Amino acid sequence: MTETQPLTTSRRGQTRETETEDTGACPECDGRIVTDEERGEQVCEDCGIVVEDGLVDHGPEWRAFDDEDADEKRRVGAPTTKLLHDDGLSSVIGWQNRDAHGRTLNSEKRSKMERLRTWDERFRTKDAKERNLKQALGEIDRMASALGLPENVRETASVIYRRAVDEDLLPGRSIEAMATGSLYAAARQGGTPRSLDEFATVSRVERKEFARAYRYLAEELGLAIEPADPVEYVPRFASDLELSKEATQRARSLLETAKSAGVHSGKSPVGLAAAAIYAASILVNEKITQAEVGEAANVSEVTIRNRYRELLDAQDGAATAA
Repeated sequence: MTETQPLTTSRRGQTRETETEDTGACPECDGRIVTDEERGEQVCEDCGIVVEDGLVDHGPEWRAFDDEDADEKRRVGAPTTKLLHDDGLSSVIGWQNRDAHGRTLNSEKRSKMERLRTWDERFRTKDAKERNLKQALGEIDRMASALGLPENVRETASVIYRRAVDEDLLPGRSIEAMATGSLYAAARQGGTPRSLDEFATVSRVERKEFARAYRYLAEELGLAIEPADPVEYVPRFASDLELSKEATQRARSLLETAKSAGVHSGKSPVGLAAAAIYAASILVNEKITQAEVGEAANVSEVTIRNRYRELLDAQDGAATAA
């Protein structure tokens, strides 16, 4: 039976408030043994000996201050996720044909588990809409993994695709194209953009098709997507090329100056970022070729040559005006 003791004295002579539970008699002095939940110990009330320590707290990791708060926080199982077509609420039968003790199942039980997996898969996707979602979200997860996009971008892409399904935007368009367009939009919104050329390497459809799907989604869903900022591409390219922090900062400075002068208008942000990195490497005396930058950014050397001169001219113009 649990009772609240106003004060408990430990063997260290410290006195503090705690909630205790009577667990028996002390082996030394026959005093009452109580559980100190804050320290995870069982101690004697009279002599202070620690009978057991390192107790496991089987309660929840959250705190509740009233019954309503506790009901809202109480949960069972893994949290829901928009990355799965059923929000992660359905059952999942593992593929390892082993029991709870790690022993291999016999042939009869393996056959039974195969049948259960088949029926489980059928029940998880009971209609065409869920099958569509399952395929599309699988594509989003595959492409995001290949492009190194974070979890929040994948969640945003899945929400965009779900909105497209709910508003009946899919008829006449391929699932792969709409999934790619959703992920491209999410990457732009999340501040971790990837170029269309990078998406073309991982998508199962042509660049023109998923670019058209992206524009359609942005227009029909009213997605608030600002033009890509070339500065956002710099850290990734600089990391791939192993540039110094000084060169990275210099590339950022060149791009900020170019934006102030309006040089970036109407130009590819990827090309500008690549040109800024090449120009910065020259200014800080780091040896790097246009071919290496072009390979990292997936742009041509001609683009880098044209843009880096414009960036340097903009910097000279700003210095003259100052």
